[in-house]
Amino acid sequence: MESESDIAGLTRDQLIEKYAPLAKVVASKIASRLPSSVERDDLISSGVIGLIDAIDKYDASKSNNFKKYAEIRIRGAILDELRSMDWVSRSVRRQSAQLDRAQRQFQREHGREATDTEMAERLGIDLESYFQLLHKLQPVLLLSFEDLGINSDGEKRSFTQYLRDAKAADPSVAVHFRRLREVVGQQVEKLPEKERIVISLYYFEHMNLKEIGKVLAVTESRVSQLHAKAVKGLKAKVRRHFTKVRTAAQ
Repeated sequence: MESESDIAGLTRDQLIEKYAPLAKVVASKIASRLPSSVERDDLISSGVIGLIDAIDKYDASKSNNFKKYAEIRIRGAILDELRSMDWVSRSVRRQSAQLDRAQRQFQREHGREATDTEMAERLGIDLESYFQLLHKLQPVLLLSFEDLGINSDGEKRSFTQYLRDAKAADPSVAVHFRRLREVVGQQVEKLPEKERIVISLYYFEHMNLKEIGKVLAVTESRVSQLHAKAVKGLKAKVRRHFTKVRTAAQ
Protein backbone atom coordinates (compact mmCIF):
# COMPACT_ATOMS: atom_id res chain seq x y z
CA MET A 1 0.00 0.00 0.00
CA GLU A 2 1.27 3.45 -0.94
CA SER A 3 0.62 5.55 2.16
CA GLU A 4 1.16 9.22 2.78
CA SER A 5 4.61 8.46 4.15
CA ASP A 6 5.58 6.78 0.88
CA ILE A 7 4.99 9.95 -1.12
CA ALA A 8 6.02 12.53 1.49
CA GLY A 9 8.85 14.77 0.36
CA LEU A 10 8.47 13.96 -3.34
CA THR A 11 8.03 16.84 -5.74
CA ARG A 12 5.20 16.96 -8.27
CA ASP A 13 7.57 15.94 -11.08
CA GLN A 14 8.96 13.07 -9.02
CA LEU A 15 5.46 11.78 -8.31
CA ILE A 16 4.59 11.94 -12.00
CA GLU A 17 7.73 10.00 -12.88
CA LYS A 18 7.13 7.42 -10.16
CA TYR A 19 3.51 6.71 -11.06
CA ALA A 20 3.59 7.18 -14.85
CA PRO A 21 3.91 3.38 -15.32
CA LEU A 22 0.57 3.02 -13.52
CA ALA A 23 -1.09 5.11 -16.24
CA LYS A 24 0.37 2.75 -18.85
CA VAL A 25 -0.90 -0.34 -17.03
CA VAL A 26 -4.44 1.01 -16.66
CA ALA A 27 -4.54 2.24 -20.26
CA SER A 28 -3.35 -1.13 -21.56
CA LYS A 29 -6.07 -3.00 -19.66
CA ILE A 30 -8.77 -0.74 -21.08
CA ALA A 31 -7.30 -0.80 -24.60
CA SER A 32 -7.39 -4.60 -24.63
CA ARG A 33 -11.21 -4.42 -24.63
CA LEU A 34 -11.54 -1.81 -27.37
CA PRO A 35 -11.35 -1.80 -31.18
CA SER A 36 -7.83 -1.68 -32.65
CA SER A 37 -8.64 1.75 -34.08
CA VAL A 38 -8.31 3.24 -30.59
CA GLU A 39 -4.69 4.20 -30.04
CA ARG A 40 -3.24 2.97 -26.76
CA ASP A 41 -0.82 5.91 -26.65
CA ASP A 42 -3.76 8.32 -26.64
CA LEU A 43 -5.22 6.50 -23.66
CA ILE A 44 -1.88 6.59 -21.86
CA SER A 45 -1.66 10.36 -22.42
CA SER A 46 -5.12 10.78 -20.93
CA GLY A 47 -4.09 8.57 -18.04
CA VAL A 48 -1.11 10.78 -17.28
CA ILE A 49 -3.44 13.77 -17.19
CA GLY A 50 -5.54 11.86 -14.67
CA LEU A 51 -2.41 11.13 -12.65
CA ILE A 52 -1.50 14.82 -12.52
CA ASP A 53 -5.06 15.58 -11.42
CA ALA A 54 -4.70 12.97 -8.66
CA ILE A 55 -1.45 14.53 -7.46
CA ASP A 56 -3.00 17.99 -7.35
CA LYS A 57 -6.17 16.86 -5.55
CA TYR A 58 -4.94 14.14 -3.21
CA ASP A 59 -5.93 14.69 0.40
CA ALA A 60 -4.28 12.30 2.85
CA SER A 61 -6.92 13.07 5.47
CA LYS A 62 -9.57 11.44 3.23
CA SER A 63 -7.56 8.56 1.81
CA ASN A 64 -4.31 6.98 3.01
CA ASN A 65 -3.76 5.05 -0.21
CA PHE A 66 -2.40 7.35 -2.90
CA LYS A 67 -1.81 4.60 -5.45
CA LYS A 68 -5.43 3.49 -5.33
CA TYR A 69 -6.64 7.09 -5.49
CA ALA A 70 -4.37 7.75 -8.48
CA GLU A 71 -5.60 4.61 -10.22
CA ILE A 72 -9.19 5.79 -9.87
CA ARG A 73 -8.35 9.22 -11.30
CA ILE A 74 -6.31 7.72 -14.14
CA ARG A 75 -9.07 5.33 -15.16
CA GLY A 76 -11.66 8.08 -14.93
CA ALA A 77 -9.60 10.38 -17.17
CA ILE A 78 -9.18 7.63 -19.77
CA LEU A 79 -12.89 6.85 -19.80
CA ASP A 80 -13.72 10.55 -20.13
CA GLU A 81 -11.38 10.73 -23.12
CA LEU A 82 -13.12 7.74 -24.71
CA ARG A 83 -16.49 9.41 -24.24
CA SER A 84 -15.23 12.52 -26.03
CA MET A 85 -13.74 10.60 -28.97
CA ASP A 86 -15.78 9.86 -32.06
CA TRP A 87 -14.57 6.25 -32.13
CA VAL A 88 -18.04 4.78 -32.31
CA SER A 89 -19.93 5.50 -35.50
CA ARG A 90 -23.17 7.44 -35.43
CA SER A 91 -25.05 4.44 -36.76
CA VAL A 92 -23.84 2.30 -33.85
CA ARG A 93 -24.84 5.01 -31.38
CA ARG A 94 -28.30 5.18 -32.96
CA GLN A 95 -28.66 1.40 -32.76
CA SER A 96 -27.63 1.44 -29.11
CA ALA A 97 -30.22 4.13 -28.36
CA GLN A 98 -32.85 2.19 -30.31
CA LEU A 99 -32.11 -0.93 -28.30
CA ASP A 100 -32.35 1.02 -25.04
CA ARG A 101 -35.74 2.43 -26.02
CA ALA A 102 -37.06 -0.98 -27.08
CA GLN A 103 -35.97 -2.57 -23.81
CA ARG A 104 -37.51 0.18 -21.69
CA GLN A 105 -40.77 0.04 -23.66
CA PHE A 106 -41.01 -3.74 -23.28
CA GLN A 107 -40.35 -3.41 -19.54
CA ARG A 108 -43.15 -0.84 -19.18
CA GLU A 109 -45.59 -2.97 -21.14
CA HIS A 110 -44.87 -6.35 -19.56
CA GLY A 111 -43.28 -5.55 -16.20
CA ARG A 112 -40.25 -7.76 -16.88
CA GLU A 113 -37.11 -7.97 -18.97
CA ALA A 114 -37.49 -9.18 -22.56
CA THR A 115 -35.95 -12.43 -23.74
CA ASP A 116 -33.54 -12.49 -26.68
CA THR A 117 -36.29 -13.74 -28.99
CA GLU A 118 -38.71 -11.05 -27.84
CA MET A 119 -36.14 -8.29 -28.32
CA ALA A 120 -35.29 -9.52 -31.80
CA GLU A 121 -38.99 -9.54 -32.68
CA ARG A 122 -39.46 -6.07 -31.20
CA LEU A 123 -36.58 -4.76 -33.35
CA GLY A 124 -37.86 -6.52 -36.46
CA ILE A 125 -34.79 -8.71 -36.96
CA ASP A 126 -34.00 -12.41 -36.65
CA LEU A 127 -32.26 -13.83 -33.59
CA GLU A 128 -28.86 -14.19 -35.24
CA SER A 129 -28.95 -10.56 -36.38
CA TYR A 130 -29.85 -9.55 -32.83
CA PHE A 131 -26.81 -11.36 -31.46
CA GLN A 132 -24.64 -9.69 -34.11
CA LEU A 133 -26.02 -6.33 -33.02
CA LEU A 134 -25.09 -7.02 -29.40
CA HIS A 135 -21.57 -7.91 -30.49
CA LYS A 136 -21.26 -4.71 -32.51
CA LEU A 137 -22.40 -2.66 -29.50
CA GLN A 138 -19.72 -4.20 -27.27
CA PRO A 139 -17.50 -1.04 -27.14
CA VAL A 140 -20.49 1.14 -26.26
CA LEU A 141 -21.41 -1.21 -23.43
CA LEU A 142 -17.97 -0.89 -21.82
CA LEU A 143 -18.70 2.76 -21.15
CA SER A 144 -22.35 1.99 -20.48
CA PHE A 145 -21.37 -0.09 -17.47
CA GLU A 146 -18.90 2.50 -16.24
CA ASP A 147 -21.58 5.18 -16.50
CA LEU A 148 -23.43 3.52 -13.64
CA GLY A 149 -20.95 5.49 -11.55
CA ILE A 150 -22.39 8.92 -12.31
CA ASN A 151 -22.69 10.70 -9.00
CA SER A 152 -25.38 13.15 -7.99
CA ASP A 153 -23.07 16.04 -8.90
CA GLY A 154 -22.97 14.81 -12.50
CA GLU A 155 -19.27 13.94 -12.44
CA LYS A 156 -18.41 10.69 -14.21
CA ARG A 157 -16.29 8.46 -12.02
CA SER A 158 -14.68 5.05 -12.45
CA PHE A 159 -17.39 2.71 -11.24
CA THR A 160 -15.55 -0.60 -11.07
CA GLN A 161 -12.72 0.91 -9.06
CA TYR A 162 -15.18 2.19 -6.47
CA LEU A 163 -16.84 -1.21 -6.38
CA ARG A 164 -13.53 -2.76 -5.38
CA ASP A 165 -12.40 -0.05 -2.96
CA ALA A 166 -15.02 2.50 -1.96
CA LYS A 167 -12.73 3.63 0.89
CA ALA A 168 -10.52 5.36 -1.67
CA ALA A 169 -13.28 7.86 -2.39
CA ASP A 170 -13.99 11.11 -0.57
CA PRO A 171 -16.47 10.48 2.28
CA SER A 172 -19.31 12.34 0.57
CA VAL A 173 -18.85 10.24 -2.55
CA ALA A 174 -18.13 6.95 -0.77
CA VAL A 175 -21.64 6.84 0.72
CA HIS A 176 -23.17 6.97 -2.76
CA PHE A 177 -20.90 4.25 -4.09
CA ARG A 178 -21.33 1.96 -1.09
CA ARG A 179 -25.06 1.96 -1.74
CA LEU A 180 -24.46 1.58 -5.47
CA ARG A 181 -22.18 -1.38 -4.79
CA GLU A 182 -24.88 -3.01 -2.67
CA VAL A 183 -27.55 -2.56 -5.34
CA VAL A 184 -25.34 -3.82 -8.17
CA GLY A 185 -24.19 -6.75 -6.05
CA GLN A 186 -27.80 -7.73 -5.43
CA GLN A 187 -28.63 -7.48 -9.13
CA VAL A 188 -25.51 -9.38 -10.23
CA GLU A 189 -26.48 -12.24 -7.92
CA LYS A 190 -29.82 -12.46 -9.75
CA LEU A 191 -28.18 -12.86 -13.17
CA PRO A 192 -28.08 -16.27 -14.86
CA GLU A 193 -24.90 -18.13 -13.91
CA LYS A 194 -22.97 -17.54 -17.13
CA GLU A 195 -23.81 -13.83 -17.26
CA ARG A 196 -22.71 -13.50 -13.63
CA ILE A 197 -19.39 -15.19 -14.42
CA VAL A 198 -18.81 -12.97 -17.45
CA ILE A 199 -19.36 -9.77 -15.44
CA SER A 200 -17.03 -10.98 -12.69
CA LEU A 201 -14.21 -12.07 -14.99
CA TYR A 202 -14.49 -9.12 -17.37
CA TYR A 203 -14.68 -6.24 -14.90
CA PHE A 204 -12.93 -7.57 -11.83
CA GLU A 205 -10.41 -10.09 -13.15
CA HIS A 206 -9.67 -8.01 -16.28
CA MET A 207 -9.98 -10.98 -18.62
CA ASN A 208 -10.85 -10.32 -22.26
CA LEU A 209 -13.68 -11.97 -24.16
CA LYS A 210 -11.47 -14.64 -25.71
CA GLU A 211 -10.08 -15.68 -22.33
CA ILE A 212 -13.55 -15.82 -20.79
CA GLY A 213 -14.72 -17.95 -23.70
CA LYS A 214 -12.06 -20.54 -22.85
CA VAL A 215 -13.19 -20.58 -19.21
CA LEU A 216 -16.83 -21.11 -20.18
CA ALA A 217 -16.03 -23.31 -23.19
CA VAL A 218 -18.04 -21.06 -25.53
CA THR A 219 -17.15 -18.83 -28.48
CA GLU A 220 -15.96 -15.25 -28.08
CA SER A 221 -19.12 -14.13 -29.85
CA ARG A 222 -21.26 -15.91 -27.27
CA VAL A 223 -19.35 -14.24 -24.43
CA SER A 224 -20.03 -10.91 -26.13
CA GLN A 225 -23.74 -11.70 -26.19
CA LEU A 226 -23.74 -12.69 -22.52
CA HIS A 227 -21.87 -9.53 -21.57
CA ALA A 228 -24.22 -7.30 -23.54
CA LYS A 229 -27.32 -8.86 -21.98
CA ALA A 230 -25.92 -8.59 -18.48
CA VAL A 231 -24.82 -4.98 -18.82
CA LYS A 232 -28.05 -3.83 -20.40
CA GLY A 233 -30.06 -5.48 -17.67
CA LEU A 234 -27.87 -4.22 -14.82
CA LYS A 235 -27.84 -0.66 -16.08
CA ALA A 236 -31.62 -0.56 -16.43
CA LYS A 237 -32.25 -2.09 -13.00
CA VAL A 238 -29.77 0.14 -11.17
CA ARG A 239 -31.09 3.29 -12.78
CA ARG A 240 -34.67 2.31 -11.94
CA HIS A 241 -33.66 1.74 -8.34
CA PHE A 242 -32.08 5.15 -7.89
CA THR A 243 -34.88 6.85 -9.80
CA LYS A 244 -37.34 5.40 -7.27
CA VAL A 245 -35.10 6.54 -4.40
CA ARG A 246 -34.92 10.10 -5.74
CA THR A 247 -38.67 10.18 -6.38
CA ALA A 248 -39.45 8.95 -2.86
CA ALA A 249 -37.15 11.60 -1.38
CA GLN A 250 -38.91 14.47 -3.17
